[in-house]
Amino acid sequence: MRVLVVEDEPQLNLRIEQALEAAGMKVDVAFDGEEGLFLGETEPYDAIVLDLGLPRLDGISVIRRWREMGRTMPILVLTARGRWADKAQAFDSGADDYLTKPFEMDEVITRVRVLIRRAAGHSSPEIICGPLRVDTSQGRVWVDGQAISLTAQEYRILAYLAHHRGRVVGRTELIEHVYDRDDDRESNVIDVLMGRIRKKLKAEVITTLRGQGWRLEVSNDGG
Repeated sequence: MRVLVVEDEPQLNLRIEQALEAAGMKVDVAFDGEEGLFLGETEPYDAIVLDLGLPRLDGISVIRRWREMGRTMPILVLTARGRWADKAQAFDSGADDYLTKPFEMDEVITRVRVLIRRAAGHSSPEIICGPLRVDTSQGRVWVDGQAISLTAQEYRILAYLAHHRGRVVGRTELIEHVYDRDDDRESNVIDVLMGRIRKKLKAEVITTLRGQGWRLEVSNDGG
């Protein structure tokens, strides 16, 4: 999953970036409202973490501009403003969740995961597709009850397919959501990683549709 962090305080920005990366997400960062607005307009994010008190363009204006453009990615607002009026303004502008500073980094991770999951239409952290079970809160995978060891990149690919199970995910979409801007996005790497994932799963749950992409099949699932 790919997340944008827009926070002007460098150390806090770095801490959030590192925490989300450690939780298995790819993270882009911005340090002012104008840069954040541009990235949110032009890049496909699964979630955005946004400070309200930003230089150059405040967070409320950024949210409103995104929503006016039809951008629907979930937004977690971080701010030192604790009044209900400020929270209400953020929600009315189009924010999906709100955390007041100071906060625990684990809570940021949990809330971002929940926003991504709900945006994809899942109420449970566990996504089940036949013999495959993906725990999106722990980053763990099982097939027929047996734990499967995946690299971070392999897990990101499988988790994205799991969040969008039953739908064909094209090559470009998958690349955009599992890499950040600075990664090498050579498309043939996806094919190599997909082959490794299939070999490790030892289950026919991923279908290749030639010229279209991949689909994680839905059968007897519960989440």
